[in-house]
Amino acid sequence: MSADDEIVNPSHGPRFTDLLALAASRRQLLKLGAAGAALALFGRSGAAADAPAAAAAPAAALAGLPGFTAIATSTEDTVRVPPGYEWAVLTRWGDPVGAQAGQPRWRSDAGNDAAEQALQFGMHHDGMALFPLGTDGTRALLALNHEYVDHGLLFADGMDGWSAAKVAKSMAAHGVSVVELVQADGRWSVVSPSQYARRITAATPMRLAGPAAGHALLATAADPQAQTVLGTFNNCACGQTPWGTYLSCEENFNGYFARTAGEPTALEKRYGIKDKSDYRWHEHEPRFDPALHPNEAHRFGWVVEIDPHDPAAVPVKRTALGRFKHENAAVTLAADGRVVVYLGDDQANEYLYRYVSKGRYTPGMARAAAGALLDDGILFVAHFGADGHGEWRALVHGRDGLDAGNGFADQAEVLVKTRLAADVRGATKLDRTEWVAIHPGRAEVAVTLTNNSGRKSADAADPRAPNPHGHILRWRPDGADHAADGFAWEVFVLAGDPQAEDASARGNQPGLNAANTDAAFSSPDGLAFDARGLLWIETDVSTGKLWHPQLAPKQGAYQVFGNNQLLVANPDTGEIRRFLTGPVGCELTGIAFSPDLRTLFVNIQHPGEPLDANTEFNDPTAPQRWSQWPDGPGGGRPRSATLAIRRTDGGPVGS
Repeated sequence: MSADDEIVNPSHGPRFTDLLALAASRRQLLKLGAAGAALALFGRSGAAADAPAAAAAPAAALAGLPGFTAIATSTEDTVRVPPGYEWAVLTRWGDPVGAQAGQPRWRSDAGNDAAEQALQFGMHHDGMALFPLGTDGTRALLALNHEYVDHGLLFADGMDGWSAAKVAKSMAAHGVSVVELVQADGRWSVVSPSQYARRITAATPMRLAGPAAGHALLATAADPQAQTVLGTFNNCACGQTPWGTYLSCEENFNGYFARTAGEPTALEKRYGIKDKSDYRWHEHEPRFDPALHPNEAHRFGWVVEIDPHDPAAVPVKRTALGRFKHENAAVTLAADGRVVVYLGDDQANEYLYRYVSKGRYTPGMARAAAGALLDDGILFVAHFGADGHGEWRALVHGRDGLDAGNGFADQAEVLVKTRLAADVRGATKLDRTEWVAIHPGRAEVAVTLTNNSGRKSADAADPRAPNPHGHILRWRPDGADHAADGFAWEVFVLAGDPQAEDASARGNQPGLNAANTDAAFSSPDGLAFDARGLLWIETDVSTGKLWHPQLAPKQGAYQVFGNNQLLVANPDTGEIRRFLTGPVGCELTGIAFSPDLRTLFVNIQHPGEPLDANTEFNDPTAPQRWSQWPDGPGGGRPRSATLAIRRTDGGPVGS
């Protein structure tokens, strides 16, 4: 069981599945498929249906998906795209980021040391965002997360002879890369050297801001004023602000801490901190041992704002956005200009959040002033009503049980203990709340719920228990205003296998059946709307479940899905097509578009992660056991990478 699958929420709040089961008047929605569900949701009576009409969807989205032929599933150790498309590797783990001339090159024997790794792209590319430079569309900055590492690939001898030097390299392979890109003849490349290039790692100083900054719960011996944190890690997905900054989200931070004495506290347990860590940083960096430094863990699990335009700018942890296992941070504006951020907590039975700023954003604001809007506002948690209408419940100290009697002395404690505050407010438990995506042409939001194999409750109205393949939920805020307290919600699609005997494993994509599996997928994770309103879906079936011919008949229930994949959906018709399949053992994640939509950037994370072992670490004696991608047999070891995908005729991707 991975950390994401483990359930650490002991509260008795409603589960999303329970709400669906209670919605007896809407039992047919799960049978209608995505298109029928859309009509049922957005034609219902109530505030959302009566709201003024939002902007019409772009024509490309309404016209379906005529631009490419859906591809079949694959178990090949390569990337496959539709006819008429081509892909190229843009960045790889270990490539120089271009921060200075003469940077150390990648060593295929894993011989680079920590100082060299700190000048190279980190491991396990994840969320990313593109920031155009100039107006001609030929230059841009790319900010890119490096979520975690595989010590079996990072070191030639794995974790043998574990040392401070190995911990330093592991920490240097985490964090964020910022690079400059240039485009010529439709093809992008990394500029090196570049004045913008930088690496942010698990040792980079960062500033704390917002209500929890300076609070006693964040104070440590090294930082008694609780103002400066060293580093960021397990940076999963991301966000992009209207003022041109990058939001990097700290997810499974708990896995880096290990309590060596005494039992984990109740708060540590609620966040999944245990007495051991697979990364073993605490053995040479004592701050990762809560028995010695009990507040250090409180300094992680935040959203970090990074200014990619200024390599000297200190990253800022925005504590008003809450502390939990952040997946991404989807940013938009309310009708009156207030900043709204949607946030998911990626663990089974955790919650969906929304932040609304007090101040208003106006175009042209200085980035520092605009960033401060993320320090003063209200964090809410979602409650989904059985009648198809939900509400955002405020997490404000002194209200609704969030007081000293329940363990919250002030607003800072509400935010440090966000999960506990959400428990008190009766938030709806969800099946691993992953990426949130906001439609560009209307007030509509979607979120992936990757899976929850530990779900127990089920009945005839909701056969998804357990939920091995996940689903996608969407909603529209009342009055088409993202700051509204209510919203209309519905299931957009249930992922799964159309041929599965078990009803909990079947998908309901329109047109999906035993003879047509062009849209069969499991475990939706990454999610993004493009500028036309098409919805791109990335999958993350865990490597312990991925099917491969070498393991047959093991994991036969996942054979129909093959390797992880990227799909495209029309949110108006529900049509879904498979666009890309990745190499063996990878996750598809991270997505960005060039301004002209002629290039799609996608990340291939952890190719070659072991399919036959209960570990995310490869055997260092056989680094190419499962994958040789992208460098082939002579590459030494598989590498996470960013792809640049384009149509060979130069047209917009996906249409």
